Amino acid sequence: MSDVATDTGPERPTPAAGGRPLWPRWRFGSRSVAPGPVKAVIAVAVVGYLFTIPQTFGRTDVNRFSLIMCLALAALGVNLLTGFNGQISVGHGAFYGVGAYTAFLLVADQEWPFWAAAAGAAVVTFALGLLVGLPALRIRGLYLAVVTLALAALFPQVLKRFGDLTGGSQGRQITRQETPEVYDFNRPPEGSDLAPDQWRFYVILIVTVIAFVLVRNLVRSRVGRALIATRDNETAAEVVGVPLARMKVVTFGLSAMLAGIGGAMQTYLEGSVNPSKFEISLSIEILVMVVVGGAATIIGPAIGAFLVVELPEWLPSDTPQASLVLFGLLLVLLMRVAPGGVVGLSRQLWAKVARRVNPPPGARPVVASGGSPPD
Repeated sequence: MSDVATDTGPERPTPAAGGRPLWPRWRFGSRSVAPGPVKAVIAVAVVGYLFTIPQTFGRTDVNRFSLIMCLALAALGVNLLTGFNGQISVGHGAFYGVGAYTAFLLVADQEWPFWAAAAGAAVVTFALGLLVGLPALRIRGLYLAVVTLALAALFPQVLKRFGDLTGGSQGRQITRQETPEVYDFNRPPEGSDLAPDQWRFYVILIVTVIAFVLVRNLVRSRVGRALIATRDNETAAEVVGVPLARMKVVTFGLSAMLAGIGGAMQTYLEGSVNPSKFEISLSIEILVMVVVGGAATIIGPAIGAFLVVELPEWLPSDTPQASLVLFGLLLVLLMRVAPGGVVGLSRQLWAKVARRVNPPPGARPVVASGGSPPD
């Protein structure tokens, strides 16, 4: 007999108490389906459907869907900071606006190519996020929320104060007369047979998908586990060697950078900037998107952005005030039914259906009153 140990294959996840798997699985005969592959199939199907939107909807709808993706990037940044790292921010509308204005000024005044301008906006907002994140080392919770809220309230006033550069309350727009070399920066490639709105949609979609995939990989890495450990228990995280100060500041910078990229994409979409687009209400809306979609989830910000932008479109437009009240009531109802957001509700439904399809071992079957379980 050989003393060499036999390889029995890779280790499998240890079942939880009662012999049930750690994640609910649907069982069909001798096969079972875990949530992971199902979610991958759904993600591919959703992205595939998104690529058909420019060919299915009109220009107005396509531009609105493009704007949803821009806001989803900002919501993704808030989710990374608040959902995964536990730092509350109500000021990401300012970072969104800084990204938009930086990209615009680099294109309109410096005649940069848009991709270079978008990269410049990412760098500027990352640096600004690091600067604003420094107070997070000493304050937290509602106090940090107040600091970021003050930033959101101050940003439009700064834009108006430096009106010679930003255009003041009137804003600015890229025109062919001012910048003939870069006016057509969103022109589709020759031979593509795409309208400008379709081309912009595809560009923003690719940027959005890349950002969401990168954040997903970050969250599932060792750095992501350190983020979550910092959120759950700072003392325990520091004991195991997590550099809390660096983790918090860098996360704030990355979060601001995502919002800045979203703002740059909106500049790419609209070709104009205006302080009225970056009021304090925008920061609140971005935070609502995270809560509605589901905090500490990857796809939640995208779902929340879609619902917050699309729900008003489905409500009656002849009575704006009544529509606003109805929109608020719908959000309250959604939070009452799904306090964990849409993604949290879907997880609960998945687990409930999985328990019915594949009941735990030893569970007694449900019988009608007066009956008896089958033998």
